[in-house]
Amino acid sequence: MRSLVSWIGLVVVVLAVSGNAQTGEQGWISLFDGKSLEGWKASGNAGTFSVRDGAIVAHGPFSHLFYAGPVYYDDFKDFELKVDVRTEPEANGGVFFHTQYQEKGLVAKGFEVQVNNSDSTDPLRTGSLYKMQNIRETPVKDGRWFTMHIVVEGKHVTVDVDGRKLVDWTEPNPPRPPSDRPGRVLSSGTFALQGHDERSTVYYKNIYVKPLFPVVDYHVHLKGGLGIDDVVAIFQPRGVKVGVAENCGVGNPVTNDEGLKRALQKLEGKPVYRAMQAEGREWVKMFSPELIAKFDYVFTDSMTWTNDRGRRMRLWMPNEVEVGDKQQFMDMLVDRTVGILNNEPIDIYVNPTFLPDAIAKEYDTLWTDERMDKVIQAAVKNGVAVEINSRYKLPSEKFIRKAKAAGAKFSFGTNNGSRNDLGDLAYSRLMAVRCGLMKEDMFVPKPDGQKPIQIKGLPR
Repeated sequence: MRSLVSWIGLVVVVLAVSGNAQTGEQGWISLFDGKSLEGWKASGNAGTFSVRDGAIVAHGPFSHLFYAGPVYYDDFKDFELKVDVRTEPEANGGVFFHTQYQEKGLVAKGFEVQVNNSDSTDPLRTGSLYKMQNIRETPVKDGRWFTMHIVVEGKHVTVDVDGRKLVDWTEPNPPRPPSDRPGRVLSSGTFALQGHDERSTVYYKNIYVKPLFPVVDYHVHLKGGLGIDDVVAIFQPRGVKVGVAENCGVGNPVTNDEGLKRALQKLEGKPVYRAMQAEGREWVKMFSPELIAKFDYVFTDSMTWTNDRGRRMRLWMPNEVEVGDKQQFMDMLVDRTVGILNNEPIDIYVNPTFLPDAIAKEYDTLWTDERMDKVIQAAVKNGVAVEINSRYKLPSEKFIRKAKAAGAKFSFGTNNGSRNDLGDLAYSRLMAVRCGLMKEDMFVPKPDGQKPIQIKGLPR
């Protein structure tokens, strides 16, 4: 676990000094550097926003300032947000979440937490979850700084102002947004600050977020000249943890314990998880349990196996694949996958439900409910997490929904083919939102003594 401890320590140090990702208490990341609007993007009337005395000043024609920086890909699902706010008399403003950038007009997506202590034209006061749970008494005074604390977790939203809870709201199922705000549905998105009108002056500073939904890329490779320092430089500004995997097995860079030692040493002291990608079915006879256990986790896929005719196939290599009868091939694939999940001491099933090019377009037909269920049941039974793979966009949304209902755990994986797609977790994050994944649905590496290799051991 030394690599993980190093990761946590280094992230806190690095984020504490980097320009637009500063931290206060541990786990809090700043979205505003106190000096500029770097990382923020204004809609029409950009001149409404400026920086003065360490604060963002909203004063001028109607406009919104959206967070567009690197932290968490500017896409937050579950989080805590703290903002210090000060209003001038008759000022109106707002803090938006789960929103997205738009050029002009009222913010169409997401929710607004009202900032308004005395505007006589609007009766809804500071702290209101606008049009969802409204506050009509002013909780604070103009001219004084106050702290707004917004927490979103799952379907639950709370808003505190100076430590006083004003909103405690749970989204109904199905959601019932106002007719004039159909986009007011909990999902994910960025933050925005409102410049309401030329009469209003609102100051915002100390804008800190603490993500509650873990975004970890557990499936990264050092390919195409990509070095470990490159990986760190890409992920640290985003506040995203990362696992770097070594390919281990027949025909791969690592084929014995000495190779495992070198792989571990290469990442020693680096702020990453150390992962072992177990390739092919032979890996269980190539390495010692003691060295396997030194990795933070082990993953494999069902892309390499031997068919009933004795042919060893790598499914991503067209010249090695022998499909024949599609239904028989699928039954073999499911059988081999279930065998892997039942017998091999792994933490994560990656590249899940991958099909060779010859039949990939028939994915939805060939992956029947019965076949999906067999794989899902084996994963859940053996405590193996299912990767949501952003490179191959696998598995399907239907598979993920079924797996969630069955109690499976999930991980995110870039599985980068090169430097260009490193860090692209778009599909993983999209599926997490669409399928309603929560923090408790996500994989977390097991501590020493509880790893699959230590509990299950290698098959005999």
